[in-house]
Amino acid sequence: MNLLLFAVAPVFIIILYIYYKDKYEKEPKRLLFYNFLLGAVVSIIITTLLYYIFDIILPLQNETSVFQQFVKAFFVVGLCEEFSKYVIVRYYAQKNAEFNEPFDGIVYAVMVSMGFAATENIFYVLEGGIQTAILRAFTAVPAHATFGILMGYYMGKAKFSKNKTILNLSGLFLAIIFHGAYDFFLFIDFIPGIWIGAFVSLIIGIVLSKKAIKRHQERSSFK
Repeated sequence: MNLLLFAVAPVFIIILYIYYKDKYEKEPKRLLFYNFLLGAVVSIIITTLLYYIFDIILPLQNETSVFQQFVKAFFVVGLCEEFSKYVIVRYYAQKNAEFNEPFDGIVYAVMVSMGFAATENIFYVLEGGIQTAILRAFTAVPAHATFGILMGYYMGKAKFSKNKTILNLSGLFLAIIFHGAYDFFLFIDFIPGIWIGAFVSLIIGIVLSKKAIKRHQERSSFK
């Protein structure tokens, strides 16, 4: 039970933070929960299926190949996981009438991302214990949040733009790039000290996420 609490605690701290940042027109808690649940279940299922397909089409066996780890980070893990979140935001959240200002893109994308992160984190923490829980509370979980914020920023803009497709895909692309960069530096940990790159990418993602939040807050039609 303690491990489960440690696994989900950072997820709900981030959720509360984003809920607080949605200053001018809160989203229905019921809808937030549905998006979280879809992220926790459906996006995990989609990701698992995509992983299975990629493993057949593009088997990556050499764990010490920088090129193969690059492909794995960006074109397998980054693409599969962010696409699975994107599908839910695009075809469930974005179509809802409650999605009525650009900031909502951030809110719903984070809810889906945190649902995904919660399920993923539970598996990792139950396997790795308290040390894994503490490490991931300050790395992987906030990383998933930044991917969601960056994706949601553009998807929020897309809802109210004529360039809907371009902006939606821009959000997906940016999330994949940051997710891929974060994982890539971790995957090539056989190069001494290279893992620092993951923290650098995370810090950049946090800085950009804070700017994205502030920008959509300033542009809220409910302000």
